[in-house]
Amino acid sequence: MTTEKKKKTVFTAGPISSAFIGDSIQKHTTKTTIGAHDIFLGQVRADVINGKTVCCIEYTAETEMAEETFHVIREDAFAKYNLTCMHIYHSLGKVNAGEICLFVFVSSPHRNDAFEACRYIVERIKKEVPIWGKEYFEDDSYQWKSNN
Repeated sequence: MTTEKKKKTVFTAGPISSAFIGDSIQKHTTKTTIGAHDIFLGQVRADVINGKTVCCIEYTAETEMAEETFHVIREDAFAKYNLTCMHIYHSLGKVNAGEICLFVFVSSPHRNDAFEACRYIVERIKKEVPIWGKEYFEDDSYQWKSNN
């Protein structure tokens, strides 16, 4: 009998707070088989494009398809690397410049697996997950963000 791992909800409304990130780290202090953590935090930049400054990004997604893609990426990473645990959170809705929109947190007995897995996960998210960002400028104009 095979059992499929429970799918985790990835999306969160608005920015990901530093308190949430800190609490996530704190919860791992009792897991004594972990020797390394690696964290990626994606932050909205105040890019200047054609003389206008980005003030926020509004994220939308094909949520059901995106959650399934996140699940596949998660399972592939667990199969490829020796990981103890993994957490992925991505914002939906408005996230201001300077705020966190993506939080990837991986734990492993050893640092190399944590480092490599974190990069692998982030790169796959950027390439595969159907999430779109609308960059708003200070004058309320906007453009669709390229996923790079």
